[in-house]
Amino acid sequence: MTTDLSFPALLGAATGVGSMPGTDAREAARTAVGALEQLPFLPELPARGPGADMIGRSAGLLVELFAQTEPSGWRFADRPGRDTRRAHSWLGEDLDALEEFTQGYTGALKVQAVGPWTLAASIELKYGEKALADRGACRDIAGSLTEGLRRHLAELRRRVPGAQLVLQLDEPSLPAVLTGGVKTASGFQRLRSVDRQVAEEVLRSVIGALKTPTVVHCCAPGVPIPLLRRAGVAGVSLDFELLTEREDEVIGEAVEAGTVILAGVVPATDGGLSDPAGNVAGVRTLWRRLGLDPELLGRRVLVTPTCGLAGASPAYARTALSLSVRGAQSLVDNPE
Repeated sequence: MTTDLSFPALLGAATGVGSMPGTDAREAARTAVGALEQLPFLPELPARGPGADMIGRSAGLLVELFAQTEPSGWRFADRPGRDTRRAHSWLGEDLDALEEFTQGYTGALKVQAVGPWTLAASIELKYGEKALADRGACRDIAGSLTEGLRRHLAELRRRVPGAQLVLQLDEPSLPAVLTGGVKTASGFQRLRSVDRQVAEEVLRSVIGALKTPTVVHCCAPGVPIPLLRRAGVAGVSLDFELLTEREDEVIGEAVEAGTVILAGVVPATDGGLSDPAGNVAGVRTLWRRLGLDPELLGRRVLVTPTCGLAGASPAYARTALSLSVRGAQSLVDNPE
């Protein structure tokens, strides 16, 4: 039996990127599940502090690798400490809350974790340099993360047995990793770039081992869409404000090949647009420029905020998710 790694078949769907404001796990889960009927997600609440932030949360998923906070940021340690225990505790709270609000749920469900390259670019080795400087450490991180995610996904399937899981790997540092743009721990120099084939192979190894439809989210310019497609992603999550016409061809090729585009078009902080049709106008413009079938819009595009909502007010976070849902529906109702 083969495993289907394609994105779930959804029509006019929306979702969140991952983070939510505040520290109340139950309120965040209620919002993420209640506002998003087709693709709810497991919220992250970085306002709780180290271990709840995106790096700390994913470091807590690692198996036989441990990290702790230092004045310079996250650094690997010999044994689990307070930060690891907090990461595990907060993740447990989040899973409890999600389970409470998904009783009887059947359908797609998204969970997020930081990808191997952004982890390597963000966590220091014990002697103080970024793990990205050590290729062996990079592969160790990828292997440890793969096993941790395998266990995490199994736990989610146990808690929400009707869910069809989608994994989102957050890789905001990937373009800098590929172009030599990641600063050393001292900040005075930059680490050498990672060969694109090596980066692709590591991502392919993680995605292939987990046997779960996987999206890569990158809210930076220059997302390497062809590399991600070769690595086996089912979808790519982008901040549409950062796209230029230089990306037209690779986006068109991706859509025609079946890749789902998670279009970040709703502002992630208060004071943004309030017109759902206006939010997705750029998506329609791109579609026309590419000459793509308008009927594909509702199937190949999901609408999201431009990034996580941790910096928004709770009221605006709810509004942003609602605008995403209404924008996605407008792509179905009025594809032209």
